[in-house]
Amino acid sequence: MDSNERELVERCRSGDERAFQELVDRYKDLVFALIARTVQDRSRAEDLAQDVFLRVHRGLPYFRGEARLSTWLYRIVANVCAQDAGRPVPVSIDDERVRARVTASTAARDQQFGDLELRDRLEKAIARLPGNYRLLIAAHYLDGMRYEDLADALQLPLGTVKTQLHRAKQQLRRLLETEL
Repeated sequence: MDSNERELVERCRSGDERAFQELVDRYKDLVFALIARTVQDRSRAEDLAQDVFLRVHRGLPYFRGEARLSTWLYRIVANVCAQDAGRPVPVSIDDERVRARVTASTAARDQQFGDLELRDRLEKAIARLPGNYRLLIAAHYLDGMRYEDLADALQLPLGTVKTQLHRAKQQLRRLLETEL
């Protein structure tokens, strides 16, 4: 954990509400992005993000600082999403919110229809993966989280994380191939 994170955590622990707001502002995009890739319903994802930060607030006194703050946050996100997994929300291919989210996320990057179609297929295939695989794919391939940080966050051996990511990629590949 770097000195800025350590200082922020200490300010939060001392009861500084502005420090906690700074922590939320710093990590809200990361937390929401991970959850939104796991939970398809936006309002549910927002509720879960709030739950994550509530747990962060309660858990800061127990955070030892041995790992980076983002790694600890990822662990909390993984736990919240795993607990929520018992409440699947079906997603319709015709759902306007899904289409709008895909369009909004890709329109700024690339206006070509072929790329939009590919991204849409990828989003739909990722949504069909089991929750733990969606979270791993999102964290590693979409958000750039390193294997080591994933292993720390999930409290798993590095080899297990690599194996699970490999299996997630294989399953994603099968889903994409069956669509063709």
